[in-house]
Amino acid sequence: MKIRLRKLLGTIILLVLVIVWSLLAMAFAQAPFIAQSRLVQLVYYVVAGLGWVLPAMPIVSWMSRPDRTT
Repeated sequence: MKIRLRKLLGTIILLVLVIVWSLLAMAFAQAPFIAQSRLVQLVYYVVAGLGWVLPAMPIVSWMSRPDRTT
């Protein structure tokens, strides 16, 4: 697969990932046990805010691979 197509697909996948991740994070943030404690809120928002990076890393790595020459 050419790098241009990988970058296009990867960009679309990353956009979908970020949108779905943020919607799920907002939905889970409404849970009563999170609203009860400031410390739990702090930990939750740090994890929810940075958690999308782990699934995004392999996608970005895949996008930036050089083309294979055969």
